[in-house]
Amino acid sequence: MNLDFEQIDNGYPMDWDKFGNEIYEVYSDSSHSKNGKFSAVIENTEIDSGFEALSLILPHNYIGKSIRLTGYIKTENITEGYAALFMQIDPDIAFDSMGDRGVKGTTDWKEYEITLSLNPQKTSRIRVGGLLVGKGKMWLDNLRITIDGKELDAKDLEVMNVEIDTAFDKGSNIPFPDLNTETIDNLELLGRIWGFLKYHHPKIAKGDYNWDYELFRILPDYLEVKNTLERDKLLESWIKQYGRTPACKTCKPIASDAVLKPDFSWFESSDLSEELASSLKEIYKGRNQGENYYIALHPGIKNPSFKNEKLYHSFPYPDTGYRLLSLYRYWNMIEYFYPYKHLTNKKWNSVLKEYITRFINAKDELEYELATLQLIGEINDSHANLWAGGDKLNQWRGNKFAPFKAEFIENKLVVTDYFNPELSGEAKLKVGDVITHIGGKTVESIVDSLKPYYPSSNEASMLRDISADLLRSAKNTMSLTYISNNRNQIQKISMYDKEQLNMYHWYKVNEAERSFKMLEGNIGYITLANIKSEDIAEIKTTFKDAKGIIIDIRNYPSTPVFYPLGSYFVPESTAFAKITHANPNNPGEFTSRKVPDIRPNYDKPKSGFKHRLPGYFGYSQQDLYRPADNYTGELVLLVNEKSQSQAEYTAMAFRAAPNTTIIGSTTAGADGDVSRIVLPGGLFTMISGLGVYYPDGTETQRVGIIPDVVVEPTVNGIKEGKDEVLEKAIAIINQ
Repeated sequence: MNLDFEQIDNGYPMDWDKFGNEIYEVYSDSSHSKNGKFSAVIENTEIDSGFEALSLILPHNYIGKSIRLTGYIKTENITEGYAALFMQIDPDIAFDSMGDRGVKGTTDWKEYEITLSLNPQKTSRIRVGGLLVGKGKMWLDNLRITIDGKELDAKDLEVMNVEIDTAFDKGSNIPFPDLNTETIDNLELLGRIWGFLKYHHPKIAKGDYNWDYELFRILPDYLEVKNTLERDKLLESWIKQYGRTPACKTCKPIASDAVLKPDFSWFESSDLSEELASSLKEIYKGRNQGENYYIALHPGIKNPSFKNEKLYHSFPYPDTGYRLLSLYRYWNMIEYFYPYKHLTNKKWNSVLKEYITRFINAKDELEYELATLQLIGEINDSHANLWAGGDKLNQWRGNKFAPFKAEFIENKLVVTDYFNPELSGEAKLKVGDVITHIGGKTVESIVDSLKPYYPSSNEASMLRDISADLLRSAKNTMSLTYISNNRNQIQKISMYDKEQLNMYHWYKVNEAERSFKMLEGNIGYITLANIKSEDIAEIKTTFKDAKGIIIDIRNYPSTPVFYPLGSYFVPESTAFAKITHANPNNPGEFTSRKVPDIRPNYDKPKSGFKHRLPGYFGYSQQDLYRPADNYTGELVLLVNEKSQSQAEYTAMAFRAAPNTTIIGSTTAGADGDVSRIVLPGGLFTMISGLGVYYPDGTETQRVGIIPDVVVEPTVNGIKEGKDEVLEKAIAIINQ
C-alpha cells in the first residue's frame, strides 16, 4: 500500500490522495527520509490558515478489537497549528488527528502512534494518513498499520466475509442470451428477490456474503431455466443455501400511522410457486434487525446511508452482469428507502422490467451512462442526477461554452448575463435577446429531446438545468438564430473552455458584499447566498425598526438560518414542518416525526456549537439560548426555481411567521437531506433522503413552495436590467 512512500509517480506518492486547502503543497522528497529513498512532504508557506491531509483508504474492513497506526514525522517551523498522523473510521465511528498532542516547531524524526477501537459491523471505510494544520513543513515516512498487533499481510488476519470474496473482481463474464419476454420476466423477478434478500435476510444483511458476487453465481444457471417450474426450484434452492430464518421475536408490526408501507403483493404472483412464496414470507417474518451491512440511518438526521456499496470504478463500461447489478442495486434502494416513491410519474413497480433491456443492451460506456441517467430521472427528484462518473456523457455534451448565460423567461430562451463582459462585442448577442434556434434546430425541439436526461421534480427545475447545457458544445463555434430589437438574426458565436470564463451555476454570488443592507424607504434586504452565522445578531439589531424585511432565497443558503434567524419573526413557539424517514428494520416503511418548533426570543447558537454535517436538520431548540426582541413588521420572501432543498426548507420555516408573504415563482420541489448512491462504473448520484411536509401533511416534494403572489421576470424586464420580483416585494411592503 506504499506505506513507506517509495513508489513515486511524477514526484508524488502513488496511491495516496490529498484533501484540504489548495495552497498547501504535497510532494515526495528524496533529500530527507527516515528509511529508504523517499518521504512524503506537506508544506504551507502562505499566511492563510487551514489544513492539508495526505490520506489512504485501507482496502478492507478488518475484524478485531483495535487498529494501530504508527509513523515517523519530522517538522520545520510549524506555527499556528501542528503536524500529525490521523485515522478515521467511517461513518462517524472513531477519529483521531492528534489535536491535543500535535507536533509543533522544528523537530527531528520521531515515531508517533494512534490507536482506535474497531467496530467492523458498522464500519464502511478506514482512512489513515498525515495532516498539517497551519504554516510550516512536515515530512512523513514509514507508516505501519496493525490489527490487534497483527500486520495487514498476516495470514490469520480476518476481514469481513463479504470482502474475502474476490471471484469476480475482473468482471462477471456472464454470457447473456437474446432477450425475450420470458427472460425479461425472469430477470425482473430475480432483481426483486435479490434486493429483498439483501435487506431482509439476516446473514446477508450482516455481510456474511458478497451479495454482488452471489448474483453473478446464480445468473448463469438462472439464464438457462426452461420454464417457471425450473426457475422457482432454482430460486428456492438458492435461498435455502443461506440458511433458515427463525421468526423474529423483536420485529415490530408496521406502525399504524406509517406514511408508506412495504408492498410485497408480488409474493402472491400467480406464477410464483407456493414453496417460493412461502420461503419469501418466512424471511420477512424473520427479517434482519439492528446492524445492517448495506444500510443505516445517518445519526440524528435519519436519512439513509447506503454503505459498503462498491463503485467498481475500474470498469468504466461494466460488462453485462455488472450493468444488470447496477439496475438491481438502484431499483431496490428506491423501492425500500426513497421517501417519495409514491410521487413518481411512472409506477415504480413497472420501472425494473422496463430498464432490463436498456441496461443489458447498452453497447458502450455512453449508452450505459445514458441508461443510468434515464433510470435516475424516473424518480422525479431534482436532487438526483449523474453527479460524477459520467465521462462519456460530458464528452457528448461538450466542454465548450458560450460566453453568456441564457435562461427561460416567459417560456423563451433569453440571454440574461455575460460571464465575461469583455466578450459581449465578439458574440454580438445582448442581454434580453431571445434565442430561437441552436444549430438550425428550434429550442423547443432540442428541449423535448433532452428531457429524459434531466432528472427533475418539476418543469421549472428541469428547464433551469437544461438551459445551463443548451449553449454547450464539443465544437469551437455554435450557430444561433435569435431575435434582437424585433429582428431575426443569425450569428456564429465562438465557444470557450470553462477555465476561460467566469462561469457561475444558477445564480451569481458577490462575496465582496455583505449579506444584508438597508434599501431606500427603510426596508431591510437579506440574501441567504452568502449569509454568515455572525451576521444574524447584527441583522436583528440593524433591522429592528425597519418598515419591512425582504429575505432573498432565490439561492442556496450558505449557512442554515431557519432556527437562528427564523426565531426573530415568530411571537410564539411555531411548528413549520414534519419529516418522514425509512426504517431499516422494516424496509419500505416510512414513519413521520415532528421537527422542533421555531421558538421566539432566541438570538444565537451556544458558544462552541457547530452545525452537524452533511444534514441541515441538525439544529435543536437546545442549541439556541440568548433572549432577543422579535420583529413584528412585514416579512417578504423571494423564491424561484433556483430555491431548492435547504432553501425550500428555510422558506417553510419563515412562512410560519404571522406577517410573511412569499412572492416569485414555484420552487424546485426537492427537499430533504440528500443520500449518496454509487453504482458500478464509478457512477455517483443522490436522492432526497427524507420526506418533508408541512405540519398538516401537505407535501412539498415536486410541488415546491407555492408563492402567495406569483411574479416572474419578463423579457422586457431583463432588457432593462430590472429585478421585477424584488420590485414587487418593495411595493408590497410600501403598500
